[in-house]
Amino acid sequence: MAEIDASRASNDELHMTNEELRRSLQQFDERYAGERGPTTQLRTRPRPFSQAIMHVVIPANFITPKIVFTGVEDPEIHLTTFNSQIMISGGTNAMHCKMFMGTFSGTTLQWFVDLPDGHITSFDHFSELFREQFIIN
Repeated sequence: MAEIDASRASNDELHMTNEELRRSLQQFDERYAGERGPTTQLRTRPRPFSQAIMHVVIPANFITPKIVFTGVEDPEIHLTTFNSQIMISGGTNAMHCKMFMGTFSGTTLQWFVDLPDGHITSFDHFSELFREQFIIN
């Protein structure tokens, strides 16, 4: 029961962090709209995952990896660490996608949010997009 409570607390914390980031981006957008030219509309609910992935629910007792990628770390090490931790928990391909996204912070989270809706269809595809984007850093 303690694991479930800890998992819920972790999910709640991640949700709050995401909401804070969205609010900050909106405030930034409003503050500097005149300096950048025409205002770009923020998607209220970015959905880079395919519908099949979006519909998968993560069980409350699923152990979430305790790692964070901000965009400056080595992406290969992050993927290896993530895969090692997720092997212990198991889960489906779609669950891996959602859990991997949950390890993002800062510029990495912004990159993910900016992906086109429905773009990610599998964890292999997601991993490759991630590598391509961050390997240069």
